[in-house]
Amino acid sequence: MIKVSDRLSQLPPYLFSEFARKKKELESQGIKVIDLGIGAPDLATPSFIVEELIRQVQNPNNHKYPPYHGAQEFREAVSHYYLRHYGVELDPNTEVLALIGSKEGLANFIQSIINPGDTVLIPNPGYPVYRTSVSLAGGVCEELFLTEENGYFPNFSDLSQETKSLAKLMILNYPNNPTAATVSLQQLEEAVEFGRKENILIAHDAAYDLITFDDYIAPSILQVPQAKEVAIEFGSLSKSFNMTGWRIGYAVGNKELIQALSVYKSNIDTGQFLPIQKAASIALYSDLSVPKNNSQIFKIRMERMIEVLKKIGLKIEKPKGTIFLWARVPDNFTGSEFANKLLMETGIMITPGIAFGTNGNQYVRISLSIGLEMIDEIEKRLSKFTI
Repeated sequence: MIKVSDRLSQLPPYLFSEFARKKKELESQGIKVIDLGIGAPDLATPSFIVEELIRQVQNPNNHKYPPYHGAQEFREAVSHYYLRHYGVELDPNTEVLALIGSKEGLANFIQSIINPGDTVLIPNPGYPVYRTSVSLAGGVCEELFLTEENGYFPNFSDLSQETKSLAKLMILNYPNNPTAATVSLQQLEEAVEFGRKENILIAHDAAYDLITFDDYIAPSILQVPQAKEVAIEFGSLSKSFNMTGWRIGYAVGNKELIQALSVYKSNIDTGQFLPIQKAASIALYSDLSVPKNNSQIFKIRMERMIEVLKKIGLKIEKPKGTIFLWARVPDNFTGSEFANKLLMETGIMITPGIAFGTNGNQYVRISLSIGLEMIDEIEKRLSKFTI
C-alpha cells in the first residue's frame, strides 16, 4: 500500500467532494444543476488582451524561459498600475514579482516564510488555501475571528498577548472571500500599526481589488505609510479581467519578502509563459474600463440575486464588492444542511459557509457568475422551495 506524506494526510477532508458526488447523481437523473458554488467569472476575456496574446505567441523569442522575477514589461506594468490607481510607488526590480496566479503566490509565500511550528493568524471564515498552506508548511494556525457584528474585520484586541507574541504572519483579504466584506484605508492603517507594533508580517490578498460597486474603491494596504516595513500584497488578473485560466498574478511590497518568495519559486517553478505576461501587461496599462464594466454587470446580478434569495429566508447584506454573496441561513439550519436541502430539492448548488471555517457554520456563499436569465430560472425553482 502506498503511503503519502504525513502533511498531506493531515489536510482536512475536502467538503466539496460530497456535493460534487450529489451533483453528478442529480445530473445522471436528467436534472440540470445550477452551480453557484464556483468563484470564476463567466464573462469573456477582453478581445484586446486575447489579440495581444496571439501577437506575442507568434514571436519565437517569447517561447524561451521567462526571467525568474517575471518579464520586465509585466513588472513595470504592475508598478505603473499601482502608481496610477493607488498613488503607490514600486520599484519593478525589487518590489514586484510575477506569479502563476495569486493562489500559487500565497501558498509559496507561506512556504518561504514559515518554519515548522511558527504561528500564522488565519481569518475565520477565510479562503481555505490559507489554512492548508500553513498546514503543509508545518505551521500552526491561530484563528483571526471575523464576525458580522464587526463587519468581518478582525478585532486585534481580542487576541491574547501569548498569541500576539507567537504570531509571525497575519493573512488579510479585502474585498473578502467568502464574506464580500470591504474595508476602509483607516482599517488597513490599524492592521499595519498592529503588525508593526507586534512584529507580525502581513500578507494581504487583494484578488478582488477592482470588482467593486458604486463609488467604493478598494484601498491597497501599501497606501498605508510604512506598510512596506511589514506587508506584502497579492493581486490577480483572474477576476478583474476574466483571466482565471491564464494564471497570472503578482506580489508587491516589502523587498525582502519579495526576494524570499522569488528564491523559493525559482527552485520549484520557472514562471509563467512570456506571452501571457506580456498580454497581461496590456491589461494593466489599459484605462481599466473592463473591470469597471464587469463590476456593473456583477452589481446588477447581485441586486437581482438578493431580491430572489431573500424570498426563501436568507439574510443578506448588500456588499460593496467581489463576485459573491454571503448569506445567513434560517436559525433551524446549519449552512451545510440548508445547502444540501437546496441542492436535492431544486438542483441549485451553493457553498456551505463551514467550508471557510467554523465562523461560517450558519452561512452560505453564493457566486454571481451566472447571467440574469439563469437567475430568473433560480427564482422559478425557488418558488416551490419551502423551509
